Amino acid sequence: MEKKWVFPLAICSTMCFFLVVTCFNLGIFSSFHTINSIFSIFPSRAFPNQTKPVFIEEKISHPPPQPEKSSIPRLAYLVSGSKGDLEKLWRTLQALYHPWNEYLVHLDLESSLEERLELASRIERDPIFSKVGNVEMITKANMVTYRGPTMVANTLHACAILLKKNKKWDWFINLSASDYPLVTQDDILFTFSKLNRNLNFIEHTSRLGWKETYRAKPLIIDPGLYRSTKADVFWVSEKRTVPTAFKLFTGSAWMALSHSFVEYVIWGWDNLPRTVLMYYANFVSSPEGYFQTVICNNPEFASTVVNHDLHYISWDVPPKQHPHSLGLTDSKKMISSNAPFARKFKRDVMVLDKIDKELLNRSNGSVTPGGWCSDLSAPKLAIQRN
Repeated sequence: MEKKWVFPLAICSTMCFFLVVTCFNLGIFSSFHTINSIFSIFPSRAFPNQTKPVFIEEKISHPPPQPEKSSIPRLAYLVSGSKGDLEKLWRTLQALYHPWNEYLVHLDLESSLEERLELASRIERDPIFSKVGNVEMITKANMVTYRGPTMVANTLHACAILLKKNKKWDWFINLSASDYPLVTQDDILFTFSKLNRNLNFIEHTSRLGWKETYRAKPLIIDPGLYRSTKADVFWVSEKRTVPTAFKLFTGSAWMALSHSFVEYVIWGWDNLPRTVLMYYANFVSSPEGYFQTVICNNPEFASTVVNHDLHYISWDVPPKQHPHSLGLTDSKKMISSNAPFARKFKRDVMVLDKIDKELLNRSNGSVTPGGWCSDLSAPKLAIQRN
């Protein structure tokens, strides 16, 4: 009985040998290597057991993982201004500066060509900025209309540039030329180093109150979307109801957004950011609602929101369209607020000199000194930026 199986086994072995040789010739095994190399571009933790296919949409139901990064976070700032804001913007930029961070500045199209050229020239001539290379200007200026969606578009434009320029930053912070820091960047970086990198600082509420009648239901047109000259938003006669596809939120236009949320807003893999953006194209004061509505309607990121805009702002009660301009009499309240930033400041007011001297140790129109300086009285690079 055993001998009768010898010949069939020999035949099967020979056939298997030829099949293996054929597979090598056809490149089947090499194709497995190619497939593995494609999957290797994804982090291994994205496929923990590989028991089922992984889809982008599945990530929405899970909290974003804590990124594995340096213990010192990196901040990406947008500092924007308009006509007549050159000196204010430059002072704010110098007060904010730290070689570890990224900076993007923008003067809109309402500002003169001379102002924009002067800003670009100052950045190029500054010995620290030019050596470190972490300050850039949006040279193709955008038309930005106050209260219009072009303000949101400008912020998204800055986010996209910063994502393309350097992907190693942790938070995006938008400021205007009327903002000013109340603490040094060394202190801010130290504080943020203790935080979860997925947190988003966005003041928000779903209680619209009077805004439902005067902002959500009216329809506006922002001429900045299609005109090359400045014009205010205007209202159309038709009105609309409050949306039912998503819930509206409102809050401050100033925020600190995590890298992961900024990527989501730009990529919009579930299409919510684009849908909400199109809705807010006709919304009064859309910068005070767009980011709040996007993040609070996404389960992945809603749990990462801290209800604070990191600013000290003095408002009327009830609040008017603009906050108070801050002065020396507001110093104690600003300091006791423990906020890292304050607004709104006029140009060259004495309160800024007080902040420079007592809080930032800044003098002689230089950048704010810190641990990276070799000489606190005349800031120079003492360490190379990694």
